[in-house]
Amino acid sequence: MRKPRPSGIERLESALVKIIQEKGADRDQPFSIRVLLVFLSCLAALFAAAVALRGFLYHIGVLRPNPLGIQVISIGNVTAGGTGKTPVTEIFARTLAAEGRKVAILSRGYRRKEAPWWRRILTGVVDPPLVVSDGRRVLLDPEVGGDEPYMLASNLPGVAVVVDRNRVKAGRYAIKRLGCDTIILDDGFQYKRLKHSIEVLLVDSTNPFGNGRMLPRGILREPARHLKRADIIFLTKCRGDVSEVREEIRRLNPKAEIVECNHTPKSLKDVWSREEFPLSWLDGKTVCTLSGIASPKGFENSLRHLGSKVVWCERYADHHRYAPSEVLYALNRTADMGADALVTTEKDAVRFPRLETSPVKCLYLRIAIEIISGAESFDSIINRICFRAKPSPAQGKELEGVLDSDDGVGPAAGEVLASFADRQS
Repeated sequence: MRKPRPSGIERLESALVKIIQEKGADRDQPFSIRVLLVFLSCLAALFAAAVALRGFLYHIGVLRPNPLGIQVISIGNVTAGGTGKTPVTEIFARTLAAEGRKVAILSRGYRRKEAPWWRRILTGVVDPPLVVSDGRRVLLDPEVGGDEPYMLASNLPGVAVVVDRNRVKAGRYAIKRLGCDTIILDDGFQYKRLKHSIEVLLVDSTNPFGNGRMLPRGILREPARHLKRADIIFLTKCRGDVSEVREEIRRLNPKAEIVECNHTPKSLKDVWSREEFPLSWLDGKTVCTLSGIASPKGFENSLRHLGSKVVWCERYADHHRYAPSEVLYALNRTADMGADALVTTEKDAVRFPRLETSPVKCLYLRIAIEIISGAESFDSIINRICFRAKPSPAQGKELEGVLDSDDGVGPAAGEVLASFADRQS
């Protein structure tokens, strides 16, 4: 079976990401790539100017954020993808819901299926926000609602998930129609149209700011110095010594709380039957991988750390929408190589088309958040949102460690954190 070719735009995107994502990756490139990088540098300068102008207009009050009158927790980053934002959004939503808050997650629904922009302008029709989940049931599939909103809705019973480009409109809808009293703004650090109560920022400890350049020459959506706006910073993917990254963050923001955490594999599930396998199943197995995420290396290395031999990796651009032929090709290639399974991520699994048969096991890796240090800072933020008294030093100390321990953020939240790794898909 011939390998399906992704679109030309996606191939270009994948090639550029490899060059701009990390320091030094743009060295020793051929002349044609160097010319392209010069062009991208010019575009990056224009983008940086636009970001600075927009920030200045908000600073002097020409542009103003819209208040909703309730708590709005923004969770985002200063880089384009790859920080592990979705699991952090989940743990905030799950904990707040257990504390009695009526939570709605607002998402843009990146790369979901929608009418072309020119048709939306010509028709002038203003559609209501899409309700992926009303907190009682999941109402839309990943193609219409978006892969990340669908995954959040599936994993968070009791939490509403609303999708719209205009998240001011989505927030008002969640309050009026769904009765929500707490908003989590997914990927909200740059969304200034909505007034934020708390800024939660994620930084990838393995690649904090890429090559230090703005998009599209680098991966920065705004300058790293803008970390100073954050109230709490989650330093993700912390394996080993992260003191240098922590010092750099502290230099950029002396006041924010810092939480060091890791995205820890919890179990495997079959993509279609949802049969669950323990992580020990991977030990000694030969596997292939298929992924369309911003930072696939972390996912692939997780399998190696669990004892698997990864013999082939197929990577697509972030949020890639899989065709049946692409999944079939990967499954057949896995079988031809004699591997035990094709493994993908949870975010990719929701984008897989339904297949009647498979020549080999097709599994996805589930992850949970493990707090390494700074759990008392997480509790402090929950206290602020829920208007609880500040915890004692002894209570804060009990929170250090893995989030799914028995001691947690209040009696209800402790049960939530303990069951987070065992959530239902």
